[in-house]
Amino acid sequence: MTEPKIGLALGSGGARGFAHVGVIKALTEAGIPIDYIAGSSMGALVGAIYGAGHDIKTMEKMASLFKRKYYLDFTVPKMGFIAGNKVKNLINTLTHGKRIEDLSPPLSVVATDLLKGEKVIYRSGSIADAVRASISIPGILVPEKIDDRLLVDGGVIDRVPVSVVKDMGSDFVIAVDVSNVKPVAEVTSIIDVILQSIDIMQKEMVRIHEVTADIMLKPALESYNSKAFTNIEEMIQIGEEETIRNMETITASIAEWKEKME
Repeated sequence: MTEPKIGLALGSGGARGFAHVGVIKALTEAGIPIDYIAGSSMGALVGAIYGAGHDIKTMEKMASLFKRKYYLDFTVPKMGFIAGNKVKNLINTLTHGKRIEDLSPPLSVVATDLLKGEKVIYRSGSIADAVRASISIPGILVPEKIDDRLLVDGGVIDRVPVSVVKDMGSDFVIAVDVSNVKPVAEVTSIIDVILQSIDIMQKEMVRIHEVTADIMLKPALESYNSKAFTNIEEMIQIGEEETIRNMETITASIAEWKEKME
């Protein structure tokens, strides 16, 4: 029987992206293979760490490294409050200085070219450079320069990169949206304004992906702040629980795909 190539589209969402770790945990424990991953922003980071060969327990421990003191290096605001050199070094360490083409499963990292307004997809090259570009939330992290491009967060142009993972060769796509807008979010700083505005703008875009993905998982993360790297264990657990809750649908849909291919 033909087995489908299963692709995982991991969306952006700041700290809430740690829920992706729980999704991967539930899928692997259920014996569902992950053949391709495409990620925007935190989705790219989680995909890179997983593809570098770390098991889930190690990834859960690594998540605790994302405390503010480890990744924040404030700069004079010109194009962003955070220089991003610390986080880039951290990404390089966590992925053992590997290149994107060395990862397994294969990964596509999505970023946005700020000058041309284009989606940029990295399938080779430095993991640290590409992921640093993909997590560059406009106005918060200084954009990343690669070649002649000025790059910002992949979520600006493609929050849940379903089409990207399909282009990699996926027959069956499981998408994960971790950026649910909190309806009555407390907005008290310029960073809150930026993040909430981006979430609202992207809300409609994700509905298109919901139609094109075979499965769309939406972990209930509304009560968690996308900029607060706390309660990480809880967010991982919520991602796992959401996947387990939908596991019957996932396995039935995969079986249905196989039947059609016979």
